[in-house]
Amino acid sequence: MDAEELIESIIRALMFLAGILGNNWLAIRSLPRQKSGIRTNEVLFINLAVSNLITNWLVDLPDTMADFAGRWFLGETFCAVFRFCADLSETSSIFSTFFISVFWHQKLVGSLKRGGAPVQLDSLCLVGCLLAGSWTVAVVFSIPHFFFVAVEGRNESEEDCVDVFPSALARQTYEIVYLTLANALPVAGIVFASVQIVITLLKNRQRIQGHNSDATKEMKGENKSTESRNDKPVSTVSGPEASKDPEDPASSNHIYTGVTGSSCPNGELSGHSAPLNRETNTDSGVGAPPNLPRPSQVRAKPNPSSSTQVRAAKSVVAVAAVFLVCWLTHLLLRITNNIHTSSMLVEVASYIAASYTCIIPYIFLYGVKKLSCSCKR
Repeated sequence: MDAEELIESIIRALMFLAGILGNNWLAIRSLPRQKSGIRTNEVLFINLAVSNLITNWLVDLPDTMADFAGRWFLGETFCAVFRFCADLSETSSIFSTFFISVFWHQKLVGSLKRGGAPVQLDSLCLVGCLLAGSWTVAVVFSIPHFFFVAVEGRNESEEDCVDVFPSALARQTYEIVYLTLANALPVAGIVFASVQIVITLLKNRQRIQGHNSDATKEMKGENKSTESRNDKPVSTVSGPEASKDPEDPASSNHIYTGVTGSSCPNGELSGHSAPLNRETNTDSGVGAPPNLPRPSQVRAKPNPSSSTQVRAAKSVVAVAAVFLVCWLTHLLLRITNNIHTSSMLVEVASYIAASYTCIIPYIFLYGVKKLSCSCKR
């Protein structure tokens, strides 16, 4: 094994270890503590983790071992299992990512626009049917690999596990149908759901900024009106016993008692005797404060549920970005391989698929705040 092949094998081994750790972590952290407390997002995450673990254990590990050995040494029987599991886990992982994207888009819209109202994918029965259908599609497209595989030798010392279809037309027909139904359509759905999530987040951000600016303007207007009322001269106080002479002790006592009292919110003092003012001031301590803010000025505290939905939705967008980079490249390579067969293209496509399965578990764990090692939930 030369240096280039050794580096490729080490990289593949590291990707395998990262995928094993991340997907096991995602599955364990998604397990509910009680059977009655299982939720839709946990089912979807567990399904995604299982799909990726099939890739890690039955595709990445044998491929890594074959890379270090320099040839395929596991026999033709396991070659069929290897090819079957490759398409099975790939298809299931794509559909799982699609369902997760749609689910978090619905939860985000339901949280921000409908006050956290239940959504369609909150139904465990519906999600179970969708997942069962996706696994059925994955099995149907993977069955041909049990019959059309072989271990071929590229030279005297190297052997490789490859697909061998009866004819080039049969191979192209299978690849076109498979890539269209199990790759292109789910990818289009993931893109659409991710774009809708981004649009919803941007609209919500603009709405929050508009509310904050309106509240700030109202607060400034209220402060200005309060200052203008406070600037009114206190000598305008009138009453039956109020003296017009500012040096009159009774007048001074009256003004002092009225100004210090908090029972007149608008700064207008009642024209009664000092004892009555003292009584009024004493009673005002029990009453409501005069300068209560308007309801529009009180900022609503952010809903913890909404912030959780937003964080998870952002993680879905990040996963969608990684997904598009990996799977669109993977899709293009497989299409190119149908036109011009090349073992190098198949190898690169395999590396790209493996990189996806070892990255997305950590993004989802971060998005749902389960990346820590704490056992608290």
